[in-house]
Amino acid sequence: MSAIRLLVLGAVRQHGRAHGYQVRNDLEYWGAHEWSHAKPGSIYHALKQMAKQGLLLAHDVAPSTAGGPPRTEYETTDLGDREFFTLLRSSLTSYDQSMDVLSAGIGFLVDLERDEAVALLKERVAAIEGWRASVTEHYTPSDGPESLGHIGEIMNMWIHSADSGAEWTRGLIARIEAGAYTFAGEGEPFVGVLAEGQRNPYATGVPDPGDAR
Repeated sequence: MSAIRLLVLGAVRQHGRAHGYQVRNDLEYWGAHEWSHAKPGSIYHALKQMAKQGLLLAHDVAPSTAGGPPRTEYETTDLGDREFFTLLRSSLTSYDQSMDVLSAGIGFLVDLERDEAVALLKERVAAIEGWRASVTEHYTPSDGPESLGHIGEIMNMWIHSADSGAEWTRGLIARIEAGAYTFAGEGEPFVGVLAEGQRNPYATGVPDPGDAR
């Protein structure tokens, strides 16, 4: 699973309608260009591809007063909304998701209802624990990884990553169950997108041809 589809769909949904540069600006505001493959080229490519696939509806809007080409604004379709929630749920439950996919999922966690978010995160903990149990039963020597030489450190690293991932997820579950954050159906959520023209202090400032479209 690629994080870019989830990130782009989620950013468009938060605006209602957004042009490509707004989506890029939001993702740079979240630092996604540092922890994922959300670079300008991949963002604009994803927007065009998902419009072709029927996940986004493209609208040509009036050109700028400077006489530039018409800018395209996007909004999610019903199919796009379903795809977004499918990707979101998968990102939160799978124990073997890459960090960028899990990070994207956490970024849109509050688009779910609180009870569902907790249930999905508990599925993730159970999957991590199941994987760990199956691996340690067959591959980790009882006297530690050193008996396999430095190769044993590979499994040692994965086991420690699983343990820390499960611990962090349990902490997040506890915070959510204690009332943290505003989830779907509970009121006005935290606004994580920039308004049109609002300065982005984390923007890379590197121009891209897609910025004008």
